[in-house]
Amino acid sequence: MSAAKAKAQSLINENAVIVFSKSYCPYCKSSKDLLNKIGAKYKLLELDELEDGADIQRALEEISNQRTVPNIFIKQKHIGGNSDLQAIASKLPEMLKDAGAV
Repeated sequence: MSAAKAKAQSLINENAVIVFSKSYCPYCKSSKDLLNKIGAKYKLLELDELEDGADIQRALEEISNQRTVPNIFIKQKHIGGNSDLQAIASKLPEMLKDAGAV
């Protein structure tokens, strides 16, 4: 397993909610705004600001079959991207409560 894949998997395993993002991405901003609005506690990684961000993004594709950001996990379950998160917005408070992330 590559170091980037091990790091990504470790971050997914250790955090109730994790958002792999890029600081300039409007879809990422929309996801972060939604999570912030409902008071979610989440780990945020801005891949464009990390030295190994591109490697982590490639590793996330192996893990989740999704190359794009945001790439969101709740309780180690791959949620998807912004459109996926927005689609479950009404269920998020309960999901976050179950994950201990509110």
